[in-house]
Amino acid sequence: MPTDLSPLIAATARWLTVAYPPCGGALASALCEVQARQAVTVAAWLRYPTEIDAGLVTMAGPGGTARLDWITGAEAAGDHSAEEWAWRSWVDEVVASWAAALLTDAELAGLAVAALAEGEHTATPVEFRRLLSPDDGDRRAAALLRHPDLLAPVAALHRDQLLARLGPGRSLAA
Repeated sequence: MPTDLSPLIAATARWLTVAYPPCGGALASALCEVQARQAVTVAAWLRYPTEIDAGLVTMAGPGGTARLDWITGAEAAGDHSAEEWAWRSWVDEVVASWAAALLTDAELAGLAVAALAEGEHTATPVEFRRLLSPDDGDRRAAALLRHPDLLAPVAALHRDQLLARLGPGRSLAA
């Protein structure tokens, strides 16, 4: 059973950076992408903490962007060819919501990274420096991506599930 979450992580990070684009040039774009990818990776590993969880979402598919696009007012898929929008089918709404919550709440991000130790994915807090300790350049580059008011509608979608996952007596399986 395939257990690679990289298509889900890449698509969800791409959705976040399309919905909340970087502020600046090429360097800002790269910094924004790294922050989105780190937040999405943490969220995906929390959401799918075991190989079985990852395998199931890989087989079934994560669901796509329809609700996220509606909430953020993104343009309709009918305006583009299917090839241009195919990546959107790999976006996971829950992972995007959790990543949005992590990007706007440093304390929650720290709890989430610490909780990764309980899953089957390997990580250390150093791997997520731009998520946990963004410098001024990171913050400028991802001003929209880290803006609590702008991300609030997306973060609120599944915030309760994230808090339950990180709370006492949490379960490992999604």
